[in-house]
Amino acid sequence: MAAKSLYEELKDALQDFKNFLDTNVPTIKPAIQALTQLIPQITELLDKLIDLMKKLKTEIQNLNVAGIPGLSEVSTFTEKIKAFLEAMKKLLPEEAGTIDDVLGVTDVVSGLPTLDQVKSEILSLIDAIVGHLNSLKA
Repeated sequence: MAAKSLYEELKDALQDFKNFLDTNVPTIKPAIQALTQLIPQITELLDKLIDLMKKLKTEIQNLNVAGIPGLSEVSTFTEKIKAFLEAMKKLLPEEAGTIDDVLGVTDVVSGLPTLDQVKSEILSLIDAIVGHLNSLKA
């Protein structure tokens, strides 16, 4: 079984969060409102989370990879880079930070071919989550 791409993992995490909110917003909304009286920063926390969700949505919307020729080969290229970087990390532990930075970029690139498969789901999940978060503030 192939490893999940970064975008599939994102979709799964968003789905899990949405499912939690679907079930628990009626329960946690009164608690959030009570906590806001004690800790006003709760509203700021929700606002920042909503802002981050909107930024994520914009980034996902801006990733249009459908017409990029050779994308599959670039994805394979980055997967091969990941394999030797993981081996290199064991031999160069002092370079772990740099290697992790490069691995982060390879994760973004190697998952791009799967983005179109989950893009609309990710965008829908973000919208639903933002709606729930806004309802917690009301």
